Amino acid sequence: MACCTICLERVVTVNKKRIYPQWFLIIPLVLYICFFLFPSILGVLYSFTDWNARSAMTGINFVGLQNYTEIFTSNKDYVSGILHTLSFTVVSNMIKLVPALLLAIMLQEGLRGKGLYRTLLYLPSILPFVIIGLVFKSILNYNTGLLNMVLDALHLGILKQKWLSDLNVVWKSIYGVDAWRGIGYVMTIFLAGLNTIPKSYYEAAQIDGANFWQRIRHITLPMLTGAIMINLVFGITYGLKVFDIIYVLTNGGPGHATEVMTTYSYQLYSSGQYGMSTALNTILLGITAFIGIMVVRVMSKKEVQQ
Repeated sequence: MACCTICLERVVTVNKKRIYPQWFLIIPLVLYICFFLFPSILGVLYSFTDWNARSAMTGINFVGLQNYTEIFTSNKDYVSGILHTLSFTVVSNMIKLVPALLLAIMLQEGLRGKGLYRTLLYLPSILPFVIIGLVFKSILNYNTGLLNMVLDALHLGILKQKWLSDLNVVWKSIYGVDAWRGIGYVMTIFLAGLNTIPKSYYEAAQIDGANFWQRIRHITLPMLTGAIMINLVFGITYGLKVFDIIYVLTNGGPGHATEVMTTYSYQLYSSGQYGMSTALNTILLGITAFIGIMVVRVMSKKEVQQ
């Protein structure tokens, strides 16, 4: 009898030890449900209604797919906003990933003063988007901006541009500002990945006669699959929901040339068209989830194969 009691006490103690860590999940789970899951589901439901600023007096009515139909058929600006969002996501990732990887490799190779360079390159990524946007909006001003003033001083006035108001230049300016801010962050993730690669792999490759680019192709890139996946997922998520940098730099202009989904959603919500705004956000949520899942699955398969 005493043995049974002791065994029972041990089982209870073991179960308590197993259950105890699970209590730490309760508060994060409750916060996640209250502040993300529930509002997301509610937003999807509201996207099928005519919810607007007058709904307090007229009530909220179910309209089915009317909001989505209007987004894709009645107003071509919304479709262009979706296309702008997708193109920004692709181009901004391409601009940041390759230079960030090269910089990470250079710093990993034992460059003198690499600690200072890491700090300087990472520093822009911790600055607020609004501050960066305001600073570069001033720098890129056609009449009083520092960039055009420097070009004038160097007798290169022919290179002056209306950086934020010329249809042919404005997106290049946005990509440049975005790259200036984001390359250091992407580089840091690549550096973390590079630090996990054993140096013996490179030493063995050198003994076998592999040159620098062969080592990059056959050792570095395959071993960096995890870091590449992280950067892609973060970059795609950021690109699809970009708002601050575009809103501050151009406010969607000139005309609607730089409008993206989030700026249109903001305008709709500000004008009291809450149902349309949530419909646009629901489309954005669906695109983000689909692309994110596909990227993770593709990269995971490659990682398993390697």
